[in-house]
Amino acid sequence: MSPSDPDPVWTAARLVIVVLSLGMIVFGVRVAVTRRFPSAWMRIARLTASQRLQPVRLGGGQALLGACLLLQQAPFLLPMPFLAGRSLLVVALLLAVAAAGWFVLFRR
Repeated sequence: MSPSDPDPVWTAARLVIVVLSLGMIVFGVRVAVTRRFPSAWMRIARLTASQRLQPVRLGGGQALLGACLLLQQAPFLLPMPFLAGRSLLVVALLLAVAAAGWFVLFRR
């Protein structure tokens, strides 16, 4: 190993974040498209009655946050130019703002 190699612990942590963010995207899109929460998640999360009526709002927000996390980790795991990494960070921040806007403004 050379001093410029990344720490294996940080690389493993980033890979776990990527896997979790992909799961968030898949789960959020599934909830938003089917407009239903999985029954197992309803038992674990103990959603209130008002939250149960808003699957598109919660699923879409979760999918956008998952995409934000995924884009934040991409420059650390894939070799890319500095400007491309900064651009992905800006897009990730825009996705975070879009997720907050989606959650606040999208009401049924």
